[in-house]
Amino acid sequence: MTFSEFWTTIKIGKWGKYVITILVFLVVFLFIGDQSLIHFIRRGREIRHLEEQRDMYREGTESAQREIQTLNHPDSLEQYAREHYFMHMENEDVYLVEEKD
Repeated sequence: MTFSEFWTTIKIGKWGKYVITILVFLVVFLFIGDQSLIHFIRRGREIRHLEEQRDMYREGTESAQREIQTLNHPDSLEQYAREHYFMHMENEDVYLVEEKD
């Protein structure tokens, strides 16, 4: 039995064949293949996630560039070394004070 013979033997009414055809098309469109609606939604989520990461890395590089510009001055370089690495000059005492919240 061929498909056309099978199709003609089905007793589903005047509009039934059209309804079945449309339903099959919708199932294929929504769920099957690389161009389906589900894959489209997943790709959109992935794109948004990647754009958020891109923005985060851009902010990081911008802050690093600002810090590099600040550290190009000798006075700010000394201040940075004292604050972050607890460096001090000879014959100088450094006291660390902890702040309680």
